[in-house]
Amino acid sequence: MVSVLILAAAGAAVAVLLLALRLWVVLHSRVLVPRQSLSLLVVAGSGGHTTEILRLLEHLSNAYSPRHYIIADTDEMSAHKINSFERNRADRDPSTMFPEYFIHRIPRSREVQQSWLSTMLTTLYSMWLSFPLTHRVKPDLVLCNGPGTCVPVCVSALLLGILGIKKVIIVYVESICRVEHLSLSGKILFHLSDYFIVQWPALKEKYPKSVYLGRIV
Repeated sequence: MVSVLILAAAGAAVAVLLLALRLWVVLHSRVLVPRQSLSLLVVAGSGGHTTEILRLLEHLSNAYSPRHYIIADTDEMSAHKINSFERNRADRDPSTMFPEYFIHRIPRSREVQQSWLSTMLTTLYSMWLSFPLTHRVKPDLVLCNGPGTCVPVCVSALLLGILGIKKVIIVYVESICRVEHLSLSGKILFHLSDYFIVQWPALKEKYPKSVYLGRIV
């Protein structure tokens, strides 16, 4: 009986070690293959988060296509902003007769004033639904800037790499409102993203591994 337990413990330890090794490989693999277009997955949040992320997208070419947007299932304002942004983009570029973009919805990870205990449950539920979506889209790049919804989406994208399905580049841009301290999403994704961009020198000093490009929104 003791030998069986020892073997089980050894097997579990090896499995954890292999998983940790696989995670390390995924997080440190940044080989980019040149291509004509990149499938982009954008996580939009309510209010200022969506405004900031759309300002970032204004500077991206049509090579980032198709564009998939993920919003919370109750966030009608972001859906309206995205549709308006894509229409205006198409009007400015006559060659884009039919802009290729899609809006997907998942449950919100955390509501305002929601307790931390229930937040863990709703985040797990959101992750449970976001992984099939991320697996179906299989984006080349995930772009996000801080809404709670981005955590389960980024974890799902990371899982695609861990499972050997596809390496997804995760780019996190901390909100311009964060001058000296990271948001909760930023604190989590700082360790999981491929590129972590801050917009204030104070954050660059605190987090040397981040990328400081000045104000970009």
